[in-house]
Amino acid sequence: MAESVEKLEDGIVRSAEQVSSQIRAAKDAIGSVIFGQDRVVENTLVTILSGGHALLIGVPGLAKTKLVETLGVTLGLDAKRIQFTPDLMPSDILGAEVLDESTAGKRSFRFISGPVFAQLLMADEINRASPRTQSALLQAMQEQHITVAGARHDLPKPFHVLATQNPLEQEGTYPLPEAQLDRFLMEIDVDYPDRDAERRILFETTGAEETLAKGSMTADALIAAQRLVRRLPVGDSVVEAILSLVRSARPGPDSGEAGKFIAWGPGPRASQSLMLAVRARALIDGRLAPSIDDVLDLAEPVLKHRMALTFQARAEGRTIPDVIRQLKTRIG
Repeated sequence: MAESVEKLEDGIVRSAEQVSSQIRAAKDAIGSVIFGQDRVVENTLVTILSGGHALLIGVPGLAKTKLVETLGVTLGLDAKRIQFTPDLMPSDILGAEVLDESTAGKRSFRFISGPVFAQLLMADEINRASPRTQSALLQAMQEQHITVAGARHDLPKPFHVLATQNPLEQEGTYPLPEAQLDRFLMEIDVDYPDRDAERRILFETTGAEETLAKGSMTADALIAAQRLVRRLPVGDSVVEAILSLVRSARPGPDSGEAGKFIAWGPGPRASQSLMLAVRARALIDGRLAPSIDDVLDLAEPVLKHRMALTFQARAEGRTIPDVIRQLKTRIG
């Protein structure tokens, strides 16, 4: 028995070393095209390795679209993009059945698949579409299949949605419902690049030749990496840190002083997301097990879109990141 456990551990170690080097190569390849967004690139890779979806929030012109295109090339995924607008219909995303007539005059329905049938789907400015259209993605994101006219259609594997949202120009937008926000493993803020990164952007993107992304992985290699993430061991102290942090982000006795600021908090899906994310981050760094530092670093992007503040907290100028930082001090 001990020998078989040892063999299993050796297999995980060898697989982890191989996958870690592949992921680092992919990260470097993305970094050669996307400058000054290292944190964004890492958190997006963590999300994909965890098998989840990400919501990218940032002002226009920060390479959010380019990041998704680059990820598709680098990870060997079939990537498609949907521009969400107020008049977009669910069938524009999922596809629709059309009536065909054969030469013999026989009529039958044929399903024409929509852009959701991709391995990496960019939902650009997702909050500009109506709630009905937004909800068309709900089943796809959670269940990896869609239903049209009562027939089930499975989506490709892997399947990831990277949605973008503009924090400005809130006129003409529809806030994402809580149920849909909870489907996103992470909410990733895309900030302005620093001065050195912006200087590099100027030279690299306005010259005669532009650097193009190179493939580093295949879809099959990514699926194998996602399976490996779920096999990485997690220490008891890390599990307890995840439980303590997520439970303290809900109103109630576990939240202590911060409880009076929290209107509602994350459910068990947040704990699952954080558990997968810390494993994926460890794998990217070439470590065989996550640490409490991983929990603290990933707490904000995993939790903040799953929480809401009370009126009193907003009136006092509190923000969700402030409350999460307060909760983190109790862990480490």
